[in-house]
Amino acid sequence: QVQLVESGGGLVQAGGSLRLSCAASGRTFFGAMGWFRQAPGKEREFVAGIRWSGGSTYYADSVKDRFTISRDNAKITVYLQMNKLKSEDTAIYYCAAQRYYSGISMSLYDYWGQGTQVTVSS
Repeated sequence: QVQLVESGGGLVQAGGSLRLSCAASGRTFFGAMGWFRQAPGKEREFVAGIRWSGGSTYYADSVKDRFTISRDNAKITVYLQMNKLKSEDTAIYYCAAQRYYSGISMSLYDYWGQGTQVTVSS
């Protein structure tokens, strides 16, 4: 059984940084992993994704140049380094994974974590 466990969320002031981690178990290879977020009253949206093989990365325009996604194959862990945080980045951040790479659409992800809260105070 595949499990994804996020950590690293918390409260930070605007302009600050946080690093989220997502540790996977139950499978040693994924097609891709990604981060999504859902703010209060809004739909869940794509933030960043990374292909397990080759390491190609993808970002939402709203986080490009501020967030960096990376992975550690040996630890089966994906990270999201978030810099220059803004109040609009406040949301629950979810880690997700695909068995085989199919694209970046949210509907193509097979596994989901429980989420970690990120709150940015202005």
